[in-house]
Amino acid sequence: MKLLRKDWTAASLFLAPSLIGFAIFYLIPFAMGFFYSFEDNTIDGKFVGFDNYNDLFASGSFRKAAVNTFLFTGISVPLIIVLSLFAALLLNQKLFIRNWLQTAFVLPLVVPIASIIMMWQILFDWNGTVNVWLQSMHMDRIDWMKSDWSMGVFVIVYIWKNIGYNIILFLAGLQSIPKDYYETADIEGAGRLHKLRHITLIYLTPTMFFVVLMSIINSFKVFRETYLIAGDYPHDRIYMLQHYMNNMFLSLDIQKLTAAATSMVGCILIFVIVMLSIERRFRQFID
Repeated sequence: MKLLRKDWTAASLFLAPSLIGFAIFYLIPFAMGFFYSFEDNTIDGKFVGFDNYNDLFASGSFRKAAVNTFLFTGISVPLIIVLSLFAALLLNQKLFIRNWLQTAFVLPLVVPIASIIMMWQILFDWNGTVNVWLQSMHMDRIDWMKSDWSMGVFVIVYIWKNIGYNIILFLAGLQSIPKDYYETADIEGAGRLHKLRHITLIYLTPTMFFVVLMSIINSFKVFRETYLIAGDYPHDRIYMLQHYMNNMFLSLDIQKLTAAATSMVGCILIFVIVMLSIERRFRQFID
């Protein structure tokens, strides 16, 4: 018991700075925001129940932002899962250019966000590289950031920026699968598709749950790119929840800001709980 107490004391001392910082900059502000979302004012406010949430859901701009955010997540996350899994399966093989491909996929993770924005502005500006290519093929230019194509542009940006992280996770999961399973399947004459379905995907499922969760979280971070490229009020197709909350902050409408933030966190929390429960049941089934 004395040894455990010493270990607990040492662990608490090492964790204290991180826990204090997390409480000051994340936990306490969120708790205060959740409290403010039920009041009519941040100073000497009165409890108004769910009135702020009713006004929020009645707002057309909020509904537009919510639809765009969930649409972006619904398109980009399945795409990045499929592409990163395919790339991980490819890189798990003995390829001549495997090291080059690994570097190419991981490189966007370390590129500063300002450099990324500059590169994509050069590509998709009105006088950018893509429009020059279109003109060379006798096609009309497209104002990418002010058209319905803007959602597709940011899906590509999101995949390009985050696919390397998912590939690393999938590679770790693939390399943790015992090779004995594949050797046994080879002896029994199983084909590649059979091994992929009944060995690789089955034992890669826990990793896939984690990759899906991280991909969804990262999809909410695309606001940085959207804001730097398109500004406070972008095209309607790429007006996200973070734009709405940022504009509410600039107008000091704290009630709608906190209500929107609480609603978004609640949706994410529910989804995470559902995913974790499904993953737990699947792991019990495998065991």
